[in-house]
Amino acid sequence: GEPRGTSAIVRVSTGKMPVPHPEIQVDASIRRVSPNQHRSYNILESISDENSDVDYYRKMETNLITKTDVANGIIYVTIPEVDLRILCGCPADSVKHLMKKGLIVPCEKAGMKTETGPNSILLSDVMVQHGSFSNLAEFPVLQMLYRQGMLIPDHPNNTGEKPLIIGSIEQVRSQMEYIYRGNYGLISMDEIMAAGVPEAEAAEMMRLKLRFAFGRIKPTEELLKTCVVGNDQIEIRDGVFIRRLRVNVFRIYYKNQSVIIDLNLNGESRFQSAYPLGYSDIDLGYFAVIHSGEGDGWDTERPTMSSIVMFQGKLYMIDAGPNVRHSLDALGISIGEIEGIFHTHAHDDHFCGITTLMQSDKRIKYYSTPLVRSSVMKKLSALLSTEESEFFNFFDVHDLVEGRWNDIESLEVKPVYSPHPVETNVFLFRTSDGSRYHTYAHFADIASFEVLQKMVTADPKAPGITADYFESVVEKYLTAVDLKKLDIGGGMIHGKAEDFKDDESDKIMLSHTALELTPSQKEIGSGAPFGMVDVLIPSHQDYLRKRAFHCLGSYYPNTEKHQLDSLMNHPIVSINPETIIYKIEDRIEHIHVVIGGSVERIDASRGVSNLVPTGAIIYEPALVQDVPCEFTYRAMNYVKALKVPLAAFRTFAAKSGIVDSIKKILERRAFLKSTWLFGDSISYPVQNAIARGMTVSKIGRGTLIRDTYFTGVGMVKSGKLQLIAGNSVVDEIGPRMAFAESTALFGTKDVYRIRAEEDTVAYVIPAELIKEIPVVRWKLLETYNRRTKLLSGSGKPGVPFFEWRSEYTVHNDAIDEHHRELFNLAENFFGTLSDGSDREKIALSIDTLIEYANSHFRKEEKLMEIEGFPDLAEHKVVHASLREEAAEFRSRILRNEALEDEIALDFFRNWLVNHNFGHDRKFAEFMKSKGGVSTLEIPEEYAD
Repeated sequence: GEPRGTSAIVRVSTGKMPVPHPEIQVDASIRRVSPNQHRSYNILESISDENSDVDYYRKMETNLITKTDVANGIIYVTIPEVDLRILCGCPADSVKHLMKKGLIVPCEKAGMKTETGPNSILLSDVMVQHGSFSNLAEFPVLQMLYRQGMLIPDHPNNTGEKPLIIGSIEQVRSQMEYIYRGNYGLISMDEIMAAGVPEAEAAEMMRLKLRFAFGRIKPTEELLKTCVVGNDQIEIRDGVFIRRLRVNVFRIYYKNQSVIIDLNLNGESRFQSAYPLGYSDIDLGYFAVIHSGEGDGWDTERPTMSSIVMFQGKLYMIDAGPNVRHSLDALGISIGEIEGIFHTHAHDDHFCGITTLMQSDKRIKYYSTPLVRSSVMKKLSALLSTEESEFFNFFDVHDLVEGRWNDIESLEVKPVYSPHPVETNVFLFRTSDGSRYHTYAHFADIASFEVLQKMVTADPKAPGITADYFESVVEKYLTAVDLKKLDIGGGMIHGKAEDFKDDESDKIMLSHTALELTPSQKEIGSGAPFGMVDVLIPSHQDYLRKRAFHCLGSYYPNTEKHQLDSLMNHPIVSINPETIIYKIEDRIEHIHVVIGGSVERIDASRGVSNLVPTGAIIYEPALVQDVPCEFTYRAMNYVKALKVPLAAFRTFAAKSGIVDSIKKILERRAFLKSTWLFGDSISYPVQNAIARGMTVSKIGRGTLIRDTYFTGVGMVKSGKLQLIAGNSVVDEIGPRMAFAESTALFGTKDVYRIRAEEDTVAYVIPAELIKEIPVVRWKLLETYNRRTKLLSGSGKPGVPFFEWRSEYTVHNDAIDEHHRELFNLAENFFGTLSDGSDREKIALSIDTLIEYANSHFRKEEKLMEIEGFPDLAEHKVVHASLREEAAEFRSRILRNEALEDEIALDFFRNWLVNHNFGHDRKFAEFMKSKGGVSTLEIPEEYAD
């Protein structure tokens, strides 16, 4: 589709520009042009060097680098002379986007079928953008290793060159660990047994795992190469260089040409789905299954295999694959309507949408076995560079017993362990209509009988399975049910439809494939268009009206039932997708209570475009004053709403005596809505609860708050605060910005002192009101990490990278002394790094630091044990993780890899400062609660 001749891509501003040639493709602000189709390069002269590819395009007669904008956050760069093909940015479904653009196509090489595609990946500096993962290299790497053949023996593309991962040390490290966990899940008997599996059973699981892994679990370094990018120019390979210009913006150089790579998502843009979906109008039912995905990780037209189980009007997802929000929007379901998720396993096509569920205003219920949950937590922890325990702060975890029926409010669920490279459940769901059980079986990522049969071995020590185990798997898979959904993806790790030709289930659905069904497969099972519903037990209740009553009760908790009933005697309406409900300046005649679907609130003149979640009232200010609508409200999908005449709602408010309360809450909620912390994804009932619990704090100019232990998060309403550490201003907090985030995150006093630069009015929101809101916790963690970076490691001339501050104290003299010495040793390391010392001296410096840190960890753990610290087990896990990171960092030095100040700074900032703030201070608070002990000595017998 490109114009003939030497082509390029020119990024231009949105201002005046020449009208392109009719043959030139136009895509938003990107213009594809050919030099012989454009009269001059004058447009290039006005673009700053940092935001353009001027050097490159002035020499376009020899096109050494080609840059293609693929989708939001995805760019493809090729340098044919050195056979370098870089996928820049790899959010969910990046491989599908490359396929849709024709950048990955099937081909044949030396008589073997293969595919084109990237051989390198440039990672985003930012792990998550707008609630979605920016870096998901698992499927791109699988495409390189297997579909391109870079790992397949005797394949012409297996030249010994490994796929290359490029990025910051933090992102490279997390991706290598995430890919490792994606390949293998739990990697030892100890990890399997830690999830509650008996030793003998764990040994059999490891035998199976090793058979899938061809006898050995390989470190990711055997499969992939890495290139760590700092702020200095560094060679990728063969004369190709890269340099970071600023966060998430890079320049790639080859010979006398270069291109700019900007991986930031701007404004309200989000990562895009590779496929369009129509709208579905779903009615809530008693027991039914919504088919929300039938494809696999390579299907460019459909979501990956998933379902939504409806039970008694509640919605439960099975798995969370790519573009979950896109799928839910098409189904007319908002995140707030999801009651829980049942999780089969941690492969990306069933896992990577999990951060979308973390963007909720409630902890969504998480159902799986401890075995699968452990595998999922380790992979998610690697991706987000957080501790595994954070999982419990984002999800309401309910562990299921494998192989048994677990009762979940009358919905019975049986997870069954299924042979797979990573820990996997298949699920059976059943409930009774009074006369018999009706059962749905969801069999994602099963293995074919042929593959399993080949794994049978009589050698109890060899990788594989026993004949008895094989027979038991076949028996479980062929269990007759009312509705069975099957993975028929084929190959080494997926099932075959032909295995189920004699299955006696009433209805079989074939799923998890990108291929057309063959005639023989069509004789075995059915297909399912997106959004199709199979009803197992029909409903004779109005669940929408029940939900409407619950929404109103959450809004007005102190109102009598009979008063709410007066509102319920009005119609529930269905609003078509993309329909405008109210426009700006419209007079309000009816109040709409949104009870299903999503509504967009828009004011383009002010740059406002956000979601109004389920449970919202449109337009509530009209209840207490005669005002026109302030925004445009537009249905994003099929929306269900209770439609109440304004006069009836006003009568209800007056009789209930809640008019003044509504006015107060509206004012405070308007403030919350204007903030980054609470602006999106928070339902109005939750916002109302926060608004009722907020208190006002007035801080006079010049006031220095030293020891105040905030019982919640502060939000500046007016004025300005400064965060002080030592004699330095670390950050300034203006209107609508948050402070004292450590209280809600860790239950500890904030490390900063706070000084009012102006007379300031702030709201204080109690921690208990927001600690259960995952999306708020997520954003507070971002704020915390940003301020930690501001506080530590300036790296300015004459200023130490790591300087002990009094704010770092944990109020225990012995531990504080250890921390001071660790900071000194870290600073000594930077001295050896910056004065040009040889690798041997640098290695000796970090060996000294690691040895001291290990001694400190042991002593600290013993103190915690003596004092009965309840979080000791978690603390030990953190220490183990820090030891692993240190060992990896040391190995980089010994391998003579490039090591810049910024790379080392990020490592030590996480290793020393973050650990001190988030964990050691929790022990300090615990000690204070026991009576303020601050001079506890380490017993001599534990002093090494």
